[in-house]
Amino acid sequence: MRSAEIHRMADIEERHWWFREKRNILAREIRRLGPPGRALDIGAAGGGNSQVLVEHGWDTVVGDISETAVDIARARGLNAVHADARDLPWPEGTFELVTAFEILEHIEEDHLAAAEIFRVLRPGGTALITVPADMRLWSAHDEVAQHFRRYSRDGLARCIQDAGLVIDEMWSWNVLLRPVAAWHRRRATGSDVVAPPAWINACLTVVVAAERHLPVRSLNGVSLILRAHRGT
Repeated sequence: MRSAEIHRMADIEERHWWFREKRNILAREIRRLGPPGRALDIGAAGGGNSQVLVEHGWDTVVGDISETAVDIARARGLNAVHADARDLPWPEGTFELVTAFEILEHIEEDHLAAAEIFRVLRPGGTALITVPADMRLWSAHDEVAQHFRRYSRDGLARCIQDAGLVIDEMWSWNVLLRPVAAWHRRRATGSDVVAPPAWINACLTVVVAAERHLPVRSLNGVSLILRAHRGT
């Protein structure tokens, strides 16, 4: 991802509806786990998700291939390390939790990154992964963001299972806004990472938060979320 895009994300992620709801999802998921331990947040960009982990008591390290992202994370008080997701600089079984939010699509050899997630997890440890869904939604945004792919459920499951991880749950997210996203992206000429007007941001926040209470996880969405673990 380009440095300008990372700076843009860091500038808006605190208030932007998409980033805020992703942080809420992360918070809900880690509350399902046992006592906090060591966590690795791969590709943290602005560090918003890493800060959620820290706030919930996790001993968190950020690993990002971008020096820009590492500098931003360090400026925010996070423990950040320059790291390639395909060759992580930690021993096997280091972490109880690894998060990779919107990362695998940026890596041509996504199977190598998935294998590294497996390797650095301790037996029984959890991986939380999100990716953009469905190549039918491919647009200029994906090109600007330097994506290699969007994922089907089968494609993501194959990548994760081939690495040795056991999938606990996979579900769609941003389902209610998918028709709007599809319409917008057919006309898009650049990145979606922009700050909408406050009233639009508030409306989108309400819509996407409604998915917490509706049975829409099995429907097609804009993103896929997966929780997996390394077997004991």
